[in-house]
Amino acid sequence: LLHLLTAFPQFSGEPTSYTRFSIARQTDGDNSHVEMNLAADEEEGGEIGRPEHLHASMPPPRRNGKNLCFVIMAAVLLLLIGFLIGYLSYRGRMQRVNRCLDGSGNCEMPPTASYFSDDGMEEEEVLGPRVLYWPELRNMLSSKLSAPRLEANLRQREGKNSFEAGKAEDEGTASHIHDQFTSLHLDDVWNDEHYVRLQDRGSSKNQVFIVEDNEEELESPDAYVAYSKSGTVTGKPIYVNYGRKEDFQDIRNMHVSMNGAIIIFRAGKITLAEKVANARKEGAVGVLMYPGPSKDKKADSYVPFGHAHLGTGDPFTPGFPSFNHTQFPPVESSGLPQIPVQTISRGAAARLFGKMDGNDCLREWTADIMGCKVTVSSSSKMTVKLTVNNVIVDRKILNIFGVIKGFEEPDRYVVLGAQRDSWGPGAAKAGVGTAILLELAHVISDMVKSDDYRPRRSIIFASWSAGEYGAVGATEWLEGYSTTLHAKAFTYINLDTAVLGSKDIKISASPLLYSLLETTMKRVKDPANNMGYLNSRVGPDWIKNVVPLDLDNAAFPFLAYSGIPVVSFGFYDKGDEYAFLGTTEDTLANLKEKTDKLYPLMLTAAEVAGQIALRLTHDHELFLDFDRYTDELLSFQEKLRPLNVNLKELGLTLNWLYFARGDFQRAAKALRRDIENSDRENRIVRRALNDRMMKVEYDFLSPYLSPKDVPFRHIFFGRGNHTLKSLLENLEQLAVNKTSVDVNELKEQLALATWTIKGAANALVGDIWNTDNEI
Repeated sequence: LLHLLTAFPQFSGEPTSYTRFSIARQTDGDNSHVEMNLAADEEEGGEIGRPEHLHASMPPPRRNGKNLCFVIMAAVLLLLIGFLIGYLSYRGRMQRVNRCLDGSGNCEMPPTASYFSDDGMEEEEVLGPRVLYWPELRNMLSSKLSAPRLEANLRQREGKNSFEAGKAEDEGTASHIHDQFTSLHLDDVWNDEHYVRLQDRGSSKNQVFIVEDNEEELESPDAYVAYSKSGTVTGKPIYVNYGRKEDFQDIRNMHVSMNGAIIIFRAGKITLAEKVANARKEGAVGVLMYPGPSKDKKADSYVPFGHAHLGTGDPFTPGFPSFNHTQFPPVESSGLPQIPVQTISRGAAARLFGKMDGNDCLREWTADIMGCKVTVSSSSKMTVKLTVNNVIVDRKILNIFGVIKGFEEPDRYVVLGAQRDSWGPGAAKAGVGTAILLELAHVISDMVKSDDYRPRRSIIFASWSAGEYGAVGATEWLEGYSTTLHAKAFTYINLDTAVLGSKDIKISASPLLYSLLETTMKRVKDPANNMGYLNSRVGPDWIKNVVPLDLDNAAFPFLAYSGIPVVSFGFYDKGDEYAFLGTTEDTLANLKEKTDKLYPLMLTAAEVAGQIALRLTHDHELFLDFDRYTDELLSFQEKLRPLNVNLKELGLTLNWLYFARGDFQRAAKALRRDIENSDRENRIVRRALNDRMMKVEYDFLSPYLSPKDVPFRHIFFGRGNHTLKSLLENLEQLAVNKTSVDVNELKEQLALATWTIKGAANALVGDIWNTDNEI
C-alpha cells in the first residue's frame, strides 16, 4: 500500500501514470494470481486493446483518510475481479477436457509444450501447431482417403507371379515403398536389413504316393511347407479332423494307434504349425493338410503354401535378432517340426479317402468332404509315402520404415504395419495391407503438409518382409530392439488380410483397445449400408466374438513377445473362406470375384486403422482402457471357482490368485482416480500417467521366464504352461483324473500366475510406497 501511495507525486491536471493488472498462469494450472505493476505514460500506447491490461485515470491524490479508503477498496475489488477471471478461465478449460474424454465435444486444448527454465522452478509456454479438434481431424481423414489411390497401389502386384521374401520382386516392392515414403516427405525414412534362414523348394517337387501293390502318385504340387523336415517317410493314413487336441482325443477313444502314421487333417481352427506339433506328440512320422470347403469348385485343385514352425521369427536364431554382425549360437527353435509336412489339394484328399476302407468319420467331421474315412482297415496293406525335398537358404530381407514425428512426445509411437511378401501374387495376403499402408502414409502426411496438423506422438509406417514364414521380419525387428520398444511403442495396428470377403467383420485385439475400437466403429460408415455404421454390423456383444490372435498373425509377436497392445481388423465371409489365400491363384481378379465391394471395403478398413492411429497420437490422455483387464481377470476367476474344491484335496488354494486379482482391480481404480484428479495440462504429470497405462500390457509378460526359452510370455495371449489358459486346462483335467496332473507343475503354474498379476498391480499403482504389499 505504501508503494502504491508513493508512486503518485503531487501534481495537477492529467495523471502521468497508470496501474497495470496482468493475469499470469501458474504451473499448477490456476489462473488466480494477480500481479500489479506501475508503468510510465510513454508505455501505454503499445498496450492499448490487450484484455489483460486494465487502465484507470485517477484524480490528483489528496492526503486524507477518505482517499486512502478508496484506494484500498479499489485494490480489493480488482483483486476479486482477477480471481474470478482466473477461476472462470480454468473452469472452461476443464469443461473442454471433460468433453474430450467422454467424446461428446471438441477434444483439444491449444497444443503447448512445458519446459523447465534454468532455475528449474517455472514453466514457459511453447506454442505447437494449429489446433485441430478431434471431430475436425476425423472428418479430414475420411474426406482425404481415396479409393482410386488404393486401387492403383493394389494393381502394383498385377502381372507378377510371386513376391518371395528376399527375392527380386520382394526387393523391388521394398524399393518402391521406400521411394513412396521419401516422396511424401516423411520426417525420416529408413530400412532394417536382416540375414535370415528360410526354406525353399528343392530342385525337384515334393511328392505324395499311395502305396498298395504298386506306387501311385497322388499329387506332386508346386507348393511346399516351409521348415518341414526333408526326407521320405511311409505310414498308414489317419484322418484327425482339424488336428486339435480334442480331435486327437477322439481318435484315442477309438483305440486307433497313431504311432508311425501319416496324419491327415483339414485347414482351419488352429494354425498348421499347431496341428503338426499335436501330430508329432502322438508319434506321427508325417503330415498332410488339405484346404477347407469353398463354394468355388475351381479351388479344389489348388494347393496352399504354409509354414510349420511353432513360433515366429527366424527359427535358427531363437531369441536373437538376425543382424549380419550377430554371432549366432548353434541352436534351433524347439518349434521346428522334425517331421515331413506337405499340403495337398481337396481333390487329392478326396481321392485318398476313396482308397481308405476303414471306419467312417464321426458325423461332425464329415461336413466338407464326401467319403470321409478315419483310416484303413486292419487287413489293408495300403500306406502313404511322402517325399519332401525342401532346402535351407540364407537370404537378406528388408523392413522399410517411415515416420511422422510427434511435436510433444516424439519418442512415443503407434506402428502401422503390413506384410509385403507372398508366395504367389498375394493380392489378399499382402497387396491389400500394403495398399492401405501407403494410402494412410499419403493421407496423414498430406494433413501435416497442407492442413498444419501435427500428431502429439509419432506414427511409424512399417512394411515387413518374410511374413509368409511366420512374421519373420516383424519378429526380428522386435528382437533387435526389445530393450526399448516396449517402453516406446504403445500400439501396433495390423493391416494384413483386411479384405477376404464382405459379409462379416473379424476383430483381434488387446482388451486395452476394446473401448477405442468400439468408439471408432460408431463413427465409421458401413460400406454395405450407407445409412449405418460398423457398430450396428458387429452388435453390442461384439467382444464375445473377438478372435484370439494366432501365430500366423503379424500382430501376435507384438502382443505376446513384446507386450505391446495390438489390433487387427478386417472383413471376411464366415463359413465361406476366401479359397485362394496362400495359393498361386491369390490374384486381384479372384479377390474381386469374391466381393464386388473390394475398394469400398479397403477404404473402410483404412479409415478404421487411421482413426485409431490418429486418436492415440492426438489426445492428451492415451485412449487405453486398462479397466478392461479387470473384467478379463474377473471372467477368468469365475471359470476357476467350480474347480477350487479339487485343489483343496491337494492342500492347495486359489485364494492367493483371487487376492492378486483384487489388488489389480484396486490399482486400476487408483490410477483412474489419479487421472481424474490430475492437471491434464501439466505435461510432466500427463506423461507419467500415460506411461503407467502404456506398461499394463507389458506387465502381463511373466517376468519369471526367459524370453529366449519362452518367447511368448504373456499370461493371457502367450504360449506355454505359464498361461492362464494352460492353468485352467490343468485344473479341468484334475477334475477328470487326479493322477494325470503333475502337482508340482500345478503349484508352479499357480505361483507364476499369482505373482505376475500381483506384479502388474504393483506397476499400475506407480510409486513403490503406494503398493499394497500384503498377500
